[in-house]
Amino acid sequence: MQTLLNLGKPLVLVSLLALMTSGCSSLRFPGVYRIDIGQGNILTQEMVDKLRVGMTPRQVEYVMGSPMINDTFHPNRWDYLYHLETGKGITIRNHLVLYFENERLAKIDDSLYQDPEALRNNLLKQLGLPTPAKAAPKETEKEAGETPAEAAPEEKPSEPTAA
Repeated sequence: MQTLLNLGKPLVLVSLLALMTSGCSSLRFPGVYRIDIGQGNILTQEMVDKLRVGMTPRQVEYVMGSPMINDTFHPNRWDYLYHLETGKGITIRNHLVLYFENERLAKIDDSLYQDPEALRNNLLKQLGLPTPAKAAPKETEKEAGETPAEAAPEEKPSEPTAA
């Protein structure tokens, strides 16, 4: 009977330890693939550039989508959040807060907002990957000083004639 109890204690301890660590997501086992988890509103620079003080909540929602947090205690504050945790444990966050007064956009708090391109380059840098070089803007006809009439006319393919 005594030997049975001596064998049971390590078994109980190992079982308890396995149960306690099975739910820990902070443990990183080698060779186990972890997915990237993105949550919230993806904020593009084009969306933020379209925001103007004086817009109605409906116009803002059309441009930005529904806010991630619509607080019942602060109905005039809309929070747009984005959180990405990569499988390698790198975390990036973006946060934009909009304030309304009298059903109009009164203030845009972008103190915690970062340009998405800068976020992407920061993430690539942390992952040890090369960041893409900025492409030079293409020169348009007007910038080159040419008018459409001065530009070379496009050649039209000749149509076969009927015999």
